[in-house]
This record gives sequence, structure tokens and C-alpha cells, in this order.
Amino acid sequence: MTEAIRGFWVAAATPLTSEGGVDHARLAAHAQRLFGKGVDGVVLFGTTGEGTSFNVAERIATVEALLKAGIAAERIGIGGGFPAISDSIALTRAMLGLGLRHVLLLPPYFDRSVTPEGIEDAFAAVIDAVADERLRATLYHIPQVSGVAIPTSVAANLRNRYGKLVAGLKDSSGDFKQFLAFRAAAPELAITVGNEADIARAIAQGGAGTICGMANIVPELVKDMIDGADVEARMQAAVDIVVKTPSFLATLKAILAAQTGDAGWLRVRPPLRPLSDGAALKRKLDELTSPAIA
Repeated sequence: MTEAIRGFWVAAATPLTSEGGVDHARLAAHAQRLFGKGVDGVVLFGTTGEGTSFNVAERIATVEALLKAGIAAERIGIGGGFPAISDSIALTRAMLGLGLRHVLLLPPYFDRSVTPEGIEDAFAAVIDAVADERLRATLYHIPQVSGVAIPTSVAANLRNRYGKLVAGLKDSSGDFKQFLAFRAAAPELAITVGNEADIARAIAQGGAGTICGMANIVPELVKDMIDGADVEARMQAAVDIVVKTPSFLATLKAILAAQTGDAGWLRVRPPLRPLSDGAALKRKLDELTSPAIA
């Protein structure tokens, strides 16, 4: 099994049933389609997966369903950050028990006044309580959403304290200087990026690859970035189509619905509101990903 998340991973969107639960069959089929596009693994219940809307039991049940559907444990990562450290501990223990190793840990969020020492204490509390050598944690840095950044010193200290148990860091800040700072402070960490336009330059600077949301809808374009093709401008244009809308998550699901012809993808959990039609946005993406301009 892999020691850290590397290569091409997708921050998977979470399809819902008409009753509002996770649609396990639709999610498994989505993951298999992505694997067919060259994807190495999927991370469930991250930011793109509306992760903060799902509790520990729902996440466990979803992983159990995907394993039963034949998706290998080594190809699944799980969003495991909660404001309550006890929830992170419980989920991480359960994931290791199911054969997963890759847990993405947000710092506890909501309190924006925490110190670097407090953030390190929170991560350490999870790792110490889990106390399992199988764990390969990825620290998750997305301060513009979570409100709590991971200082470079904390990333370095945790790697020094726990070695391979702290295997990586996902930098979704969108600030390439921040990525370089993490690389300099903790060069042994496998650092992936969430900002798709930075993928090629990050890999060139020793990055481990990507865990990104746009791969749900333009996996071929993301693969081109990983392979070093000169498509950064096209990728940025694709990102702009989605992010320059009121809701990235609802827009991404609307595009998935249009791409698959499956209206079930439109469903989101409150406080999000569904979009009725992603067909126009799909057409714009199709123009960017057409073989004619490749």
C-alpha cells in the first residue's frame, strides 16, 4: 500500500439520494468512471464532497459500501477533520479498521484565534489517541474556507515527531508561494495541490501531485497538467467557469448532471441550493477540452 497520496487523486463530489442520504451506488460508479480516466484514487468528504455536512456514521457507511462495490481501500482517502477532536479520532480508527490509511485532517475550525502550538496539539491529540502505525495522515491546508491555516512550522514539527504517520499535506490555499514554503519547511512530506492551475509547476518543484475537485468534470485536462502538457491557460479558464458562480459545489454538480444525463447529481445538502441546469456551462467546458484545440 502507498505510504502517501501521490499522483492523480480526485476530491470527489458526493451524490445524494432523493431522501438526502449518500447515494452509494452512484458514487461507486462515479469513482469507477474516474479510474477509467487515469485517476489513481478518490478522496471522499473533502471540501468538494460537502464533507462538513456528513457525520462520522455516514462517512463510515459510505466507505463500507464502496469497498463492497469492489473499490480497493488503497484507492480511497477520507476527509477526517472535525471541530470535535473525538470525531476525528473515531473516524480515523474506523477507517484504519476497514483497511484505509489515508485520512485528511483539517485543524479544528471555527475558533480563528488559535495559536500554532494549539493547532499542533490538536493534530497530535488525534495521532496519539489513534496510536496506529498503519495511519498515513495528510494535513489539509485550506484557510480561505476553514478559517484556520496550518503554519509551516506545525507541518514540519509534526513530520519530525511522527515520521511517516504524517505522510503528506494538501495545500489548497491557491497561493504557490505557500506551497513552496511547505516544501522548504517539510521536504519529506508528500505535498499535493488543490489549485488545478498550479499542478504542473508544483510537480516540477517536487510536489507529489494533486487532489482536486475539477477532476470530477474535466479529468482529461487535469491528466494533461500532470503529464506536463502546456494547458495551464485552458485549465485556468475551466476553473473560472466554475468558481465564478455563486456556488462552486452546486455548479460542479450541475455540470456533472449535464455530462452524465443524470439529474440525481443536482441534489445538494442545505445550506446549499441546487442549480437547475448546467448544460450551458458544460458546453463551455467542452470547448476547452475539445480534441480540436488539444
